[in-house]
Amino acid sequence: MSAALGRVLVSGVSGPIGAALLPALRERGYGITRLVRGAKSGADQITWDPAQPVRPQSVSGFDAVIHLAGESVVGRWSADKKRRILDSRVQGTRHLAEALAEAPQRPRVLISASAIGFYGDRGDEVLTEDSRSGKGFLAEVCREAEAAAEPAEEVGIRTAQIRIGLVLSPAGGALQKMLTPFRMGVGGNMGSGRQWWSWIEAQDLAGAILHILRGNLAGAVNLVAPSPVSNAEFCKTLAGVLHRPAILPMPAFVVRLAFGQMGDELLLASQRVQPAKLTASGFSFRHSELTKALQEILKR
Repeated sequence: MSAALGRVLVSGVSGPIGAALLPALRERGYGITRLVRGAKSGADQITWDPAQPVRPQSVSGFDAVIHLAGESVVGRWSADKKRRILDSRVQGTRHLAEALAEAPQRPRVLISASAIGFYGDRGDEVLTEDSRSGKGFLAEVCREAEAAAEPAEEVGIRTAQIRIGLVLSPAGGALQKMLTPFRMGVGGNMGSGRQWWSWIEAQDLAGAILHILRGNLAGAVNLVAPSPVSNAEFCKTLAGVLHRPAILPMPAFVVRLAFGQMGDELLLASQRVQPAKLTASGFSFRHSELTKALQEILKR
C-alpha cells in the first residue's frame, strides 16, 4: 500500500460493489470513512445529501475519494425515476467534486462511478475508452455524470471515471435476480441473444479500483473482464454451471413489455467493451473466463 493513500472516503457502497470493495480496502490497511444519507451511526461516517452542496471542510483531509453513489437504474423508468437517476448522479457528483476542489486538504485521487451505458447500443463494435459516447438515456446520464467531476480534475486532483459493466457477485445485483428462474430450469436468452454483455466479477472490480488508487490511471477506465460474451452464451453458461437447461428465451417484445425502456437499454443493448487501460497498465484479472467466475461465485 502506498503511504500516500491511507484515508479513503467512500460513497454508495451498500450494494454488491461495497460488499467486495470495503473488505479489500480494510485488508490492505486503508482507513475508511463513509458518506451516508440520513443520520450517521458512527464516527467513521459523514452525513451528506447529494442534492445539496457539500461543506468543503467535511471532506477535507482524505487521501482518496471513491464515489459510487446514485439512484439504482433497476426498475421501470417512469419520468420521475429517470429524473432521480439523472439528478442523483449528476448533482451528487458535482457537489462532491466542487467540495473536494475547495477543501483545505484535497485528496490526491477521485474515483467516480460511471457505466458502460456511456457507449449506448453498439452491436458488434469493439469499444475501448477512446470510443465515442452513444445514444440513449443511460449514455446521457453517464456523459453528464462524468462531466460533473470536472471541478476536481481542474484543480489537479487525479480523476478516474470508472465505466462499470455487469457486476457478478454473490451479494446481490443482477446475477441474484437471474438465479431463481435459471435454477427452476426456465431461464433463457433475452431477445435475439446476440447482444454483447460485458461483465466483471465483483472481487476483480474491487481489485481494479485498488489498482487505480495505487497507480496513475486517470480519465475513463473500463471496468470489465477482457472476455465479453453474447447474452445467449451468458445464459447457456449460467444454466450449465447450475446443471439446468436454458430453454425458455424471452422475446424482445416481452422484455419491452416487462421492463420498458430499461429493458431496451440494459438487457437488449449490445456493448462489446474491452478494458484497454487496465490491461495496458498491468492489471491482472483473477476471473477473465465466465464459467470459472460463475462457479466460484456460486460456491460463495
